[in-house]
Amino acid sequence: MVQSMSTSISATRTAALVGDFPRSPAYAGLADALTLLIGDGRITFGTRLPSERELTEALGVSRTTVTRAYAALRDSGYAEAHRGSGTFTRVPGGRERAHDRALLARPGDGDAIDLNCAAASAPPGLAAAYAEAAADLPAYLGGHGYFPAGLPELQRAIAATYDARGLPTDPGQIMVTPGALSAASIVAQACTGPGDRVLVESPVYPNATQALRHSGARLAVSPVDPDGWDLDAVGDALKQTSPRLAYLIPDFQNPTGNLMDDAQREEYAGHLRRARTVAVVDEAHQALALDGQPMPSPFACFAPDTITIGSASKSFWGGMRLGWIRCPAAQMDRLTRARVGLDLGAPVMEQLVLARLLADGPVLPEHISRLREQRDRLVAAIGTHLPDWTFRIPTGGLALWCELTRPTATAVAAEAERSGVIVAPGPVFAAEGGLDRFVRIPWTRPGDELEEAARRLAAASSVVHSRQGAGARRPGRVMVA
Repeated sequence: MVQSMSTSISATRTAALVGDFPRSPAYAGLADALTLLIGDGRITFGTRLPSERELTEALGVSRTTVTRAYAALRDSGYAEAHRGSGTFTRVPGGRERAHDRALLARPGDGDAIDLNCAAASAPPGLAAAYAEAAADLPAYLGGHGYFPAGLPELQRAIAATYDARGLPTDPGQIMVTPGALSAASIVAQACTGPGDRVLVESPVYPNATQALRHSGARLAVSPVDPDGWDLDAVGDALKQTSPRLAYLIPDFQNPTGNLMDDAQREEYAGHLRRARTVAVVDEAHQALALDGQPMPSPFACFAPDTITIGSASKSFWGGMRLGWIRCPAAQMDRLTRARVGLDLGAPVMEQLVLARLLADGPVLPEHISRLREQRDRLVAAIGTHLPDWTFRIPTGGLALWCELTRPTATAVAAEAERSGVIVAPGPVFAAEGGLDRFVRIPWTRPGDELEEAARRLAAASSVVHSRQGAGARRPGRVMVA
C-alpha cells in the first residue's frame, strides 16, 4: 500500500507566492491568487495551508480577508477543511483529474510518484495567458477554423525564435502540429517509405522510433554513450547504411541529457552531407538550459536541409499539445500533403495562447528556476540514497540518466513500482534491446516527492540485490514523454 505524502507551506512562503494580489475586494483577489497557485502546482495537491492567523500577519490584511478567501477556496473545490488539522489544498475532481487510465492503469497508480513521464506541470502565468487569448478568439470564429500550416500569427512567432538564435526563418517554413510526436509522424510519412533506412540514436525517445517504424522505415542504430556522441561511429554508420533520414536530439538528448557543441554539430553535418542523408532534429528540450549558459547554434545552421521539430510541451505545458516543423521552403508542399492525411491542424485557442507566450521568450523564467531547483534536489537525493549509481549532471533538459552497478534496471523499476514510484528502465529507450544498467529519472515533480522517490528507489534496489536476480517483470507501461 502506497503511503500518501503530506506537506505544509509557511505563511511567509505563501505571501511571497501570492505577491501583490488585487485588493478590490481583497478577499477575492487573494482567493484568485491562491487558486492559480494551486491549479498550476506551485502549491501542490494536499498541502496544508497556513492558519488564518499566520497568513493574516504575513500579508498585513484583516483576518476577515483571509477567512473569506479560504471560504471561497473551499466553495470552488480548491481547498477543504480538516477539523483540528487545518485547511488543505485540493482540486475539483480530486487527484485523479490529472491522470489518464491509459498511462496510470494499475491499482495504486493514482497515489504513486509518477516519474515515467518527463514533463512538468504548467508554469506560473499559463492560466492568465489562456484568459488573455480568449479575448482574441472571436476574430477567428467567423471562419472554418482549419489552419493546416498554423495560425499566421503563431508561424511568425515561432519563426522569430529561430531568427533570434541565428537561423533566419521565414514564417512560411513553419508548420504547426499537435505536438512534436505528430510532427515526427508527418515527417516520416512525407520523407520515408517501406524499406527506407533511418538512422536513430540509442538510447532514444521511444515514441519517435515507433512513428518512424509506422511509415515502414527500417531503423539503423547509432549508440549515444552517457558521455556523448562517438562521431566516428556515426560517420561509419552513415557510410554503411546510407539512410534517407537521421533522427537525432542534439539539445539535452532524451534520455541522456547530452548537449552537442558547435564543433560536433559541424562534424556531424559533414558526415550527413557525404552520405546524402537529411537530418531530422528534435529540439523539444532545446529551450531548457538550466544554468544560464549560451546554447550552441541550431543544427540547421550547419546542415541547411535539416528538418527541425520543436515543441511547446516541455517549455510550457504538455496539455497545450502543440509542436511545429521548421523545414526548407521547398519541402513544405510535400509535408503539407502528408499532414492532411493525418490531421487538419492544431486547435486555434492553443495556438493563440502559444503566440502570446512566445512574445515573452521561448520559455518562462519561473519555469527554468523551478526545474533547476528540482534538478538539484534530485541530484542531491540520488547522491545520498544511491551513492553507487552514477550519472552526469545535465546542464538542461528534464532527466538524469543513471547507471546501475548491475543490469537490474527492469527489476528495480518493477520493485519500486510496488512501493509507489514509477520510473522507466533503460530497455524502454533501447532501439535494439539492452541498456538494462540504466534508469531514467525525471526531475519534473516537486522536490519533496523527488527526495521520497530516491528513498524508495534505494529500498527497491536493496531488495533486488538481496535476491541476487532480476526478479519478476511487469508488463511495460505507455510512455508519453
